[in-house]
Amino acid sequence: MARRRSTSISSGRPKWFVYGFLAIVLATAIFPFYWSFLIGSGDQSTIYATNFSWIPGGNFIHNATEVLKNPAVNFWKALGNSVIVSTTTAITTVVLSTLAGFAFAKLRFRGSGVLLVAVIATMAVPVQLGVVPLYILMQKFGWTGSLGAVIIPALVTAFGVFWMTQYLSQSLPTELIEAARVDGCSMIRTFWHVGLTAARPAAAMLFLFTFVTTWNNFFWPFIVLDQNNPTLPVALSLLQANYFVDYSLVLAGVLLATVPLLLLFIFAGKQLVSGIMQGAVKG
Repeated sequence: MARRRSTSISSGRPKWFVYGFLAIVLATAIFPFYWSFLIGSGDQSTIYATNFSWIPGGNFIHNATEVLKNPAVNFWKALGNSVIVSTTTAITTVVLSTLAGFAFAKLRFRGSGVLLVAVIATMAVPVQLGVVPLYILMQKFGWTGSLGAVIIPALVTAFGVFWMTQYLSQSLPTELIEAARVDGCSMIRTFWHVGLTAARPAAAMLFLFTFVTTWNNFFWPFIVLDQNNPTLPVALSLLQANYFVDYSLVLAGVLLATVPLLLLFIFAGKQLVSGIMQGAVKG
């Protein structure tokens, strides 16, 4: 019996090919960062060299300093704008999507199914189709060139509503809501103390996803913002606005723009994983 047990336990351990596959996935994920650092640590002739070297050069600090001091880029203002836009958008998306998800998942009202289908159907509409009318609307409001033109249209997303609806419908028992209502809680207090607590793991995932997506968004900010008030992707695009592109400066700037995202994942990763595991245990 003991021999069978040890055999079943050992057979459940990951095999060498699992670790090999994970190593390949890790190397594939890290390679773009290494490539960017490789080019960003060289000079403008590095990428065109015939005898290309895979050993990083010693010019990364110089190139990073050039990006930070470039008056056309205005790196620090663009960094502050990206932090403001990404944080505000992520917070509002989490709050409003959780409210809508709680209503769709646990409240019964006329037309809820049709309304949810309509919200989900908007995900099939390409973003490019709404650019022209949205820009005209922002222009009439006088918001072009300001951060409000980037924040307001992204206060909530259909994906966020769908994500929170699916999560709350499975992880939040209806009995908890009924018990809170019997104890005299209003619907807002029930959402705050019961619904929002149950939604923490999914809300953390949605916050990180929205923050990263907004941080890397280039298309709409490039259209509605100007060079005096850009976000980081728009500002870094100014490095390649000339006839000759210095890829060492461009990739050094890309790495500088990636550092805040890496710090976010480093400091929030443990809390994110613990929240997901806590939600999985409760579920």
